[in-house]
Amino acid sequence: MYITTTIPYVNARPHLGHALELVQADVLARHHRRRGEPVRFQTGTDDNSLKNVLAAEAEGLPVREFVDRNAAAFEGLREPLDLSFDAFVRTSSHPAHRAGVERIWKAVERDLYQRHYEGLYCVGCEQFYPEGPCTEGHEAPLQVVSERNWFFRLSRYQDALLDLIRGGGLRIEPAARRNEVLAFVEAGLADISVSRSAARARGWGIPVPGDPSQVVYVWWDALANYVTALEGEDHERWWVSEPDKVHLVGKGVIRFHAVYWPAMLLAAGEPLPSQIFVHDYLTVNGRKISKSSGTAVDPVALVDAYGVDAVRWWLLREVPRVGDADFTADRLIARADEDLANGVGNLVNRVATMVHRFLDGEVPEVREEFEPGDVHGALRDFDFRRAAGAVWRLVEEANRYVERVRPWQQAAGEREASLGVLVGACRTLAVQLEPFLPTAAARVAAAVAGERLPRPEPLFPRLTR
Repeated sequence: MYITTTIPYVNARPHLGHALELVQADVLARHHRRRGEPVRFQTGTDDNSLKNVLAAEAEGLPVREFVDRNAAAFEGLREPLDLSFDAFVRTSSHPAHRAGVERIWKAVERDLYQRHYEGLYCVGCEQFYPEGPCTEGHEAPLQVVSERNWFFRLSRYQDALLDLIRGGGLRIEPAARRNEVLAFVEAGLADISVSRSAARARGWGIPVPGDPSQVVYVWWDALANYVTALEGEDHERWWVSEPDKVHLVGKGVIRFHAVYWPAMLLAAGEPLPSQIFVHDYLTVNGRKISKSSGTAVDPVALVDAYGVDAVRWWLLREVPRVGDADFTADRLIARADEDLANGVGNLVNRVATMVHRFLDGEVPEVREEFEPGDVHGALRDFDFRRAAGAVWRLVEEANRYVERVRPWQQAAGEREASLGVLVGACRTLAVQLEPFLPTAAARVAAAVAGERLPRPEPLFPRLTR
């Protein structure tokens, strides 16, 4: 499986919304690796944006210095969020990216033409709007832009896109987003501008092949990363031959990924992604988390304050498949205390304590009687909350078992058998928890490993002060 995230602009440091998509992708990657399947998990940053240039100017920094600094902050999320990506692609510095963009441009030359264009442009979205205001709520006014650009004959691919989406050749989830894309395409596709004047871009970006007066439109440039980062045999392995190519994207960029990008690939004679999962937004007090709105939440600061397990678990256990999720620190704390400290941690310590009390720490014959919920089915549907809930049901079932059989009241032989069941449940829990909370799963596994259990220790701190 080839799993990719969108690549964010680096006009500011990463926020919790970026962490959501990265953690979701990480769960998919770890889950499929655990099943023995080959996986490539790729993420990165969109460096070649006018937004980045303007932000650098506002800070009084050279663009390269500014972009390098902020891109490093995104790549640096690996350790604090326990991410396992295989490749991190920066569009301004990846050695194969510019050549790949130029290759795709030349491959679609028959669908490119020049004409004068005038329209309203949102720098925040890096796109033209036929009518204002910006649908993403960016506060800066739309700019009137008048220039000669290169255009892509998107209209030529309307019927092909409809066939792909209706027939399931391009799976878009959830269904409401699929219907949104279908409605947009059915309404008729207009050709799109795919270059910007080099003067307006401040010379930052990839020049249009054969036309240095223009730079490649940042979205065309950025979308290409899914292919350009695959060099040599990797392109054949992960893009041509791999049947499961999954893009994780936010709802604000669905048109780019589910309409423009497939059309570009059709024009270039390249295979298409197989699945696009669209998540909704995180909010703070009902306002979308964003770098420009003042609602950004720093995921690294959250991890420093509450730990990676609490942050990942809130993102996976609380965020629905459909609909926005409102974040507060109190909600994160409550979920971590209830599920992790009082749930997982209490269960494992309770079992280990009984093994030490009644069996001097010696592990009895382990019996695997608890079946995990359908984690795989939930993740196949990109329902991360349902998948996390399936893991949580193991904890609930094991705790109900303890209360039902009451090992401390059983005869020695029955008690040994019951504790063997409970140790087996905890070991199953460690395996099932690994894609969601890799470091916590390792602690759970260590607490119930071997023929003699270590002395129980708290696995999760209580966060309530």
